[in-house]
Amino acid sequence: MAMPGDCNPWNLTQGEWMPDQQTYLTPDLAPRLGAIDIGSNSIRLVIAEAQPGGRYRVLDDERESTRLGRSLAKSDKLDEASIEASLVALRRFMAIAKGVGVQTLRAIATCAVREATNGLEFCQRVKQQLGLSIEVISAQKEAHLAFHSVRRRLDLAGKNTLLVDIGGGSTEIVLASGELIEAIYATQLGAVRLSERFGSGQALAGDDFDRMQRWIDRKLKKTTEKPVAPLHLLVGSGGTFSALANMVMASKGQSQLPVAGCQVSRAEVRHLVDRLRKMSLKQRREVAGLNPDRADIIVPGLATIDRIMRRFRVNLLQVHPYGVRDGLLLIMIEQLQGTKKTEAVDETTQVERFVSACGVDLTNSRHVAKLASQIHTGLSELYELDQSERRLLEAAARMQDVGYLINYEGHHKHSYHLILNSRLEGFLPEELQLIANVARYHRGAEPKNKHENFRRLSTDEQQQVLRLAAILRLAGGLDRTHNQTVRSVEVQGKKKHVELVVTADEYPEVNLWAARRRVGLFEKVFDAEVTIRWDEPGDVIADGG
Repeated sequence: MAMPGDCNPWNLTQGEWMPDQQTYLTPDLAPRLGAIDIGSNSIRLVIAEAQPGGRYRVLDDERESTRLGRSLAKSDKLDEASIEASLVALRRFMAIAKGVGVQTLRAIATCAVREATNGLEFCQRVKQQLGLSIEVISAQKEAHLAFHSVRRRLDLAGKNTLLVDIGGGSTEIVLASGELIEAIYATQLGAVRLSERFGSGQALAGDDFDRMQRWIDRKLKKTTEKPVAPLHLLVGSGGTFSALANMVMASKGQSQLPVAGCQVSRAEVRHLVDRLRKMSLKQRREVAGLNPDRADIIVPGLATIDRIMRRFRVNLLQVHPYGVRDGLLLIMIEQLQGTKKTEAVDETTQVERFVSACGVDLTNSRHVAKLASQIHTGLSELYELDQSERRLLEAAARMQDVGYLINYEGHHKHSYHLILNSRLEGFLPEELQLIANVARYHRGAEPKNKHENFRRLSTDEQQQVLRLAAILRLAGGLDRTHNQTVRSVEVQGKKKHVELVVTADEYPEVNLWAARRRVGLFEKVFDAEVTIRWDEPGDVIADGG
């Protein structure tokens, strides 16, 4: 019953529900919005509070696995058990939304309801029993919502991007150049649909798996075209990609990190799918990082990822866990606020918004980042440092004091946890972990293997944290007075004797004193004696060895 290009093929009204405002709302509350995504595998509710600039804060997030699409491949219908489970889930979600004080609730349905011959009947039953209108969106609209989420959260400028959104009943593929969509490919490569067609459990350990791969390849060849220009980025959204990231990160001991931005190679996908397809369902349910509810559909989902990467000749993907629901919420907020803001937010802006929210002195944090960058630049010539790590150093410098939000005492430790859980989209999970560690050691005790946060890093990562933290300590000392007296710093000398020459209009006594107190870690890491001196105007050098 698919009707491409029609967002609401049965002319059902937009799902907008206004609870009793006198009972549930107060005038000073920010607008609260709810989005329900009725998918082929699960139904999700997200409740958010709208914030300035088209952003939002999540207040609640709920999920029920109802498997609406499990009988589509065989009967083209939604089975009665799935319909009943979905009605129960939707009733609960509406109660939650009402209790939280949601002003506008919007429900969308995707592939299963869109294609089922009794999809209209399902929507009518929801309307009659619950009073909730469902908007059945086309595959094109689904792809646009997913891409809108990516466009708002990632910098796509100058990049040829492939967005892949895998659901239970379908997979939407978006080919884009910068923020412009070049093509949308709608396929029937859903994880639930493939599981119904080719089986699950150890049925996929042998020939059935090979048949499924060939079938996926044929569908991709029929429905997609290879891009002319090489792709810079493959972004994956949907539950299958999030599950992939969770399993990969769990295998690396990174379960505590957010999946947003996690990068996975095709080799890792191949290895994981080959391992999982040989397991029984019981064994899969015990795999670290995999939700047991997804055990029977994870192999078809991962196989779809692998064949798409093969088709488009991409060896690395980046996980985007927000997807269709996020795109829907962003559009609802844009409509509410009367804005069409779609530009991506750069890393520095993201960081400074976070820093401001934590009440940190932005002028000082920016200046420390500048001084740290200057020191790193100078040292790069002496020690051949990796210049790409400078952005991590600058981010850590800006965020080193966010822990003040919790408490001054031990604020560097609080900074570590706040940064790690900040979910700044501009950084990979591994980069966020490095930034958090560098900020953690901008003061206080030096890094030690007895510290769990430091011990879980690889040897190379530990050395990187030591280098950057040593530099950050000196930069922080050079603006100890928080008045930017030291305008710049230059690295002179040689490997065994490093000189930091600071420029200031007047003798920066307190800042020199503070920086000299922090040379210990630097001298250990770089195996060098450090001298810090003032380049006095008029070429007269003040005392200070």
